[in-house]
Amino acid sequence: MSAVGNSVARKDGIGKATGAARYADDITFPGMLHGRTIRSTIPCGRIRSVRLDFDTTGFTVVDHRDVPARNAVDLIAQDQPFLVEQEIRHMAEPILLLAHENRERLYAVPVEVEYDEGEPLFDPEKSQQVFKTIDIVKGDTSSALADAELVVEGTYRTGHQEHVYIEPNGVIAVPEDGGIAIYGSVQCPFYVIKALRCLLGDAHPNVRVIQTETGGGFGGKEEYPSMIAGHAVMLALKSGRPVKIIYDRAEDMVATTKRHPAIVRHRTGVTRAGRIVAMDVDVLMDGGAYVTLSPTVLSRGCIHAAGPYRCDNVHIHGRTVFTNTPPNGAFRGFGAPQTEFAVEVHIDRIAEALGMDAVELRRRNALRPGDTTATGQTLRDDCSALMVLEEAVRRTDFDRKREEYKGSNRSVGLSLFYHGAGFTGAGERNLKSKARLELTAGGVRIAVGSTEIGQGTRTMHAQIVTDALGIPYEDVEVAQPDTSRVADSGPTVASRTCMVVGKILEECAHEMRDRLGGLSPAEYHSRHGPLTVERMYEPPDWIEWDDALYRGDAYATYGWGCDVAEVELDPDTFEVRPIRLTAVQEFGRPIHPALARGQIEGGTAQGLGYALLERVVMHNGAMANGQLTNYTIPTTLDTPEIDVVMMENPYPGGPFGAKGLGELPMDGPAPAVVNALRQLGFDVREIPATPELLSAGSRLG
Repeated sequence: MSAVGNSVARKDGIGKATGAARYADDITFPGMLHGRTIRSTIPCGRIRSVRLDFDTTGFTVVDHRDVPARNAVDLIAQDQPFLVEQEIRHMAEPILLLAHENRERLYAVPVEVEYDEGEPLFDPEKSQQVFKTIDIVKGDTSSALADAELVVEGTYRTGHQEHVYIEPNGVIAVPEDGGIAIYGSVQCPFYVIKALRCLLGDAHPNVRVIQTETGGGFGGKEEYPSMIAGHAVMLALKSGRPVKIIYDRAEDMVATTKRHPAIVRHRTGVTRAGRIVAMDVDVLMDGGAYVTLSPTVLSRGCIHAAGPYRCDNVHIHGRTVFTNTPPNGAFRGFGAPQTEFAVEVHIDRIAEALGMDAVELRRRNALRPGDTTATGQTLRDDCSALMVLEEAVRRTDFDRKREEYKGSNRSVGLSLFYHGAGFTGAGERNLKSKARLELTAGGVRIAVGSTEIGQGTRTMHAQIVTDALGIPYEDVEVAQPDTSRVADSGPTVASRTCMVVGKILEECAHEMRDRLGGLSPAEYHSRHGPLTVERMYEPPDWIEWDDALYRGDAYATYGWGCDVAEVELDPDTFEVRPIRLTAVQEFGRPIHPALARGQIEGGTAQGLGYALLERVVMHNGAMANGQLTNYTIPTTLDTPEIDVVMMENPYPGGPFGAKGLGELPMDGPAPAVVNALRQLGFDVREIPATPELLSAGSRLG
């Protein structure tokens, strides 16, 4: 039986179900110390003095003077220090590191930091420090707006969102044989290697990173583990002993990255017949105190800002700016949920201004094969905007239900969305990602840097190799990501792990099958010994991208979705309760249907939290509700029935036709919910749509 397309047993299932899987905090080493980070308690200023009011015997103390080479986290920019030297740019910024063998004593000792406080900047609209600017230009938007029969304007706001992965950040640094090993909860081991090489320089060349079992990431463990790994390494080098740093939930929520807040302004010109003729979009994102991944988050956000709609005249101006708040970074969707929320709520307002049905407006303007996107990319046959729209409307009996709910405290809303799979533009070509298959005595071993963070990487990759090589699923082993032993397959981000890395593995398996010459892996190994096949990803040769002009083929392919949200409003408390969510998604082909369904259900629930519940309260530049008692995420009681519909429109460049899926489900729930609230008379242009917002907000009519 084919493995691909069937819900085979997860490779990591038994270990997690029995508790045998070992997470970072389960691991100990002889002589291990515990690490603690001393953080700033102001958002802006300079350090005057640091005083240790305790006997430091038995403690390891590290400050910026202990940095071996460069005091900068190497990511897109090198502006963020591992440890503050003098200038404080955000609350909870790392200043000093301590380590001790007794964790209770470590956290009990007092450290006094005196500051000269500065005037913090918290409003991104007042910021003059721009991290990245992007302009996407197609046609002549100014002239088209001037000639449009109707122009509709609107401003839309989205707030921070906390990742709330089930396992907080944690790493262990272990000195070994003249080098150092880092064990930790990470998404991108080779990102950590890059950052540590910058920190350590040539004095410590032998560094490896081993991913431990990881309890979720959602983007939050893409870049931040480089920071905590650097801290553990400096403590380990100074003490000569293994050092473990595990954040508790409060430290993790206050100190680490969040989803970028965004302000998106739309001016859209249309004909009276409902044809979109011009789109002028301004995107402002709050990057926080350092660059981190803000340029790429802004990039994806801007590329998706026009939504899945055909329009000959588009101008999208985007920028991400500095504020004195903790840096924002990667989060599932990577900028697209912010901008697709804005365009989808705006589309319903355009329909209302025209006196037109919102579904019909989408139907007339949805992208089709042969249409061009805002960047000028011509879409191919796997463009599925109309496919998912029509199926969602049909399956939910949308028109009848909308009429039926009128006059009641229930309503229904819809959103249409898409998501590019893989790195933007020339990104995949520049990455030069590799994958490796190794013949063993019992079968084959997959050796890639792609990480399992709960989404099913090990299982899905093994399925692809199983069918491409023609061997039993049980004979495929997946190596633990260890940067000294696996190929650098690129980061586990951007909905690329299945489509890109899976495709390289499929090609590796085909090559190995040819080289086996009809022998089974065991027969070949016994006759000829080991065999290794390694290949590098080759993007489609038709992709052309101009990074300076932001023109061309932004992504090799796109996933497509249409969400229909049915909600119920409590007229007294203004609490909104989703009662049903229909998620129609097209992502090529599901490799593992149960895992794919889990991705859609999980992303949809996360999107509902973003829409209604998850409000990060900032006070003096810090998260004031950094605990799960008052940062509310959806529980099973808050999550409605989710009807998942997986449609297929295979992409030839993906393994067995598969596209990326992980981020797509995040884009649709929030605008679908807000569009449902519009049917109840609420003009909502900001999320989360909490009861406080609704009770104080403007009513339609």
